[in-house]
Amino acid sequence: METSSEGSSDEATRMTTISRHYFGGDSSQFDHHFYVDIIENMEEDYGMFVWPCSIVLSEYVWQQRSRFQGISVLELGAGTSLPGIVAAKVGSDVILTDKSHNSEVLSNVRSICDQNEVNCQILGLSWGEWDTNIFDLHPKIILGADVLYDTTGFDDLFSTVTFLLKNSPQAVFITTYHNRSGHHLIEMLMVKWGLKCIRLLDGFSVMPPQKASSLQGSNIQLIEITLDN
Repeated sequence: METSSEGSSDEATRMTTISRHYFGGDSSQFDHHFYVDIIENMEEDYGMFVWPCSIVLSEYVWQQRSRFQGISVLELGAGTSLPGIVAAKVGSDVILTDKSHNSEVLSNVRSICDQNEVNCQILGLSWGEWDTNIFDLHPKIILGADVLYDTTGFDDLFSTVTFLLKNSPQAVFITTYHNRSGHHLIEMLMVKWGLKCIRLLDGFSVMPPQKASSLQGSNIQLIEITLDN
């Protein structure tokens, strides 16, 4: 991953960073299939920074790219949208969502799509809220990187995930999370909402060595979830 910085100004001077993420080959500047540039701003909220869970999930999308070709993919809490952008790069029809009131995050998502020349739909979607947009969504794969960070929002997240899974038969939710979230709590929520785990991986098991070395100290899990029926 490479970074570059540039200043921007409105009421106060803010520092914008563009990080470059390589995929394929040995995931380096000199050996890769493609790269994704992400516009980050450390002075804004959580949605303006690439977190380790996003790096792990995007790598998993790349490695599982045959599953993503030609299907509808929706990313929840997309933030800087790295996993969703990778899905678009490998041939998915992608919808990138974040909280409806996060206008600056959603605007940054548009800029990131333009930066990477991908055509994704961008949508405000707040978990646990049932506006008309959600009823028209039928994704085959739902992505969520580090969306399990605040236990007070878990029920809203799982209610939205469950609705989307029911709205699209055979769909799957793929998410990465830090073990701080407590897998036992996630298991309880899956039971509560009629869901089941079909795959659980250590995040580092999907990472090439050069990427894994940059995430030392992170304890990240990747889980695939479907309806339990």
